[in-house]
Amino acid sequence: MICSAIDTPRYADLWWAALAVTDLDLLARVPLFADMQPDDLRHLADQLRSRPYRKGEMIFMAGDPGTSLYIIEHGRVKLSLNSAEGREVILDLLTSGDVFGELALLDGKPRSADAVTLEASRLLLLARDEFVRFLEERPRTALALLCTLSLRLRRDAALVQDAAFLDVPARLARVLLRVAEPDADGSLRTPPLTQTDLAGLAGTTRESLNQWLRFFERGGLIKSVRKRVTILSPDELRRRIN
Repeated sequence: MICSAIDTPRYADLWWAALAVTDLDLLARVPLFADMQPDDLRHLADQLRSRPYRKGEMIFMAGDPGTSLYIIEHGRVKLSLNSAEGREVILDLLTSGDVFGELALLDGKPRSADAVTLEASRLLLLARDEFVRFLEERPRTALALLCTLSLRLRRDAALVQDAAFLDVPARLARVLLRVAEPDADGSLRTPPLTQTDLAGLAGTTRESLNQWLRFFERGGLIKSVRKRVTILSPDELRRRIN
């Protein structure tokens, strides 16, 4: 048999070595770990566990105990709050290299939001005890974590401000500009998002979202095709916010 011709232990060693290199490359691009020395990165990579998730899989729910820090190796994850009536507000959309789940690890309290995959994803998990020990031994990483948490607070403050002072079309315009990314042809396009997810990001209902998407499309500001929105007139969208 072909498999019997493979030196299994050596093959396994090479596979794990390749995985470790991948983890190191990813960790070096994560702002939280950007100032770490190579030896520290290797030590951190040794503590990580890799886990695949299906599209739409719940990673954790608000109220769950915080047991791990998560780093997105590839894929997309949304962080959201959900009401008993089924309303959803999306706090953030995260992608490769982003870190989440750190708050519950620091204060020991339950998770403050839901985390769900938007597509098939692979995450790297760091257990709470290892994470806390790592911070205690590396003050510079702890300072970087404070910067990350400050960004989270600013994000949440901006969401509250938008909900209080902006109407639905202004909130939608801000969301489209925030999540859109340059495509291969130079166009600005959102990642594939359902209308439910877009409504959650804009803090509105799906019905209202549909109304304003059509309004923007008729005005030549956007074009919506297959769950992706192309930004045709960024300046006009920005004027909708002011």
